[in-house]
Amino acid sequence: MKFGVVVFPGSNCDADCFHAVKAVLDQPVEYIWHKSDSVAGFDCIILPGGFSYGDYLRSGAIARFSPIMEAVVDFASKGGLVLGICNGFQVLLESGLLPGAMRRNDCLQFRCHDAYLKVENNTTPFTQLCGVGDVLKIPVAHGEGNYYCDPETLQELYRNNQVVFKYCDQHGEVTPAANPNGSVDNIAGICNQEGNVLGMMPHPERCAEAILGNDHGAILFKSILSAWQRRGK
Repeated sequence: MKFGVVVFPGSNCDADCFHAVKAVLDQPVEYIWHKSDSVAGFDCIILPGGFSYGDYLRSGAIARFSPIMEAVVDFASKGGLVLGICNGFQVLLESGLLPGAMRRNDCLQFRCHDAYLKVENNTTPFTQLCGVGDVLKIPVAHGEGNYYCDPETLQELYRNNQVVFKYCDQHGEVTPAANPNGSVDNIAGICNQEGNVLGMMPHPERCAEAILGNDHGAILFKSILSAWQRRGK
């Protein structure tokens, strides 16, 4: 399985994603410069965290016009696996691959700490090795991670089982105190209706090895590989 990590000007977690795939998952991976117009030959595309184009407008609002995004949208429409992390999630929202929008954290502060996520949907290629209700400790690092959608869209997300992660406490309780940014309904990650595109604010690539003191993020990368291998059978 071959992964591609898109690099926008301002990306700062591209190397972490590359390492998680290469060293932890032991799979081939290449960087894809944002000016490229092709993702041919790749099986999964990762849009990493960072500050694409400096986030001088809305986060991800400029990156979505990068030449590579037309190819990523086409890749996703054909069932290709796309994972957007933090700034990558914002790019997915701005490009229309996922519904909703991102606002400044309600505390108006940059949040950088471990967070707990409750797995709400384990039927996606990114979470199939998880159990519903499992609690993962995954770090967050963002100033604009306050996910918002209107009530109709929220109902549709639940109706289609598109809510994948919610912020919770270490015991799995979804509470306002566990929400680091004010996201609607404590939502930390969603997928598209088909399940092949996932956007999440926390950073699984930063906790994918035991040497880091936490390897909870590894299960997402292992799920992707497992799903791809199943597709091939």
